[in-house]
Amino acid sequence: MDLVIVLSLMLLGIILFILEMFLIPGVTVAAVAGTVAVTTSIIYAYKMGSFVGTLTLVFGLAAMTFFIWLIARSRFLDRMSLKTTIEGKVDVFKELAIKEGDEGVTISRLAPMGKVKVNGLVVEAKTEGGFVNENTSVVVLKVFKSNVLVKTVE
Repeated sequence: MDLVIVLSLMLLGIILFILEMFLIPGVTVAAVAGTVAVTTSIIYAYKMGSFVGTLTLVFGLAAMTFFIWLIARSRFLDRMSLKTTIEGKVDVFKELAIKEGDEGVTISRLAPMGKVKVNGLVVEAKTEGGFVNENTSVVVLKVFKSNVLVKTVE
């Protein structure tokens, strides 16, 4: 009967560890319960004798290593993993018709960021400092990957 308890606790602990590693993200109740089950199994086995305790410890480590290796090699993880790729990219203004020196008009208030219309394109813009009101003429000072730097036309 004692051997059944030791084996049951060890098996329960191994199953909970495997669930924690492959199915449940983060440290959850499964990891804590698995640790408690395996530790209790080993302590209970050592109370039955040092040979049985050592055998349980070695068997538990070997079984856990084997099951982790088996699951890692199986197709189970391949079926769970995400296979899609992201093909989109951020709008690159250098490919657009905006360059330094182009003039435009603010669509929204730049405080210090907002929208401007340059060469018929509406883009995100930022100022060197301060605020710029709507419908103000601006000139492009620098073109970045995701926005442009502008200043008011004087």
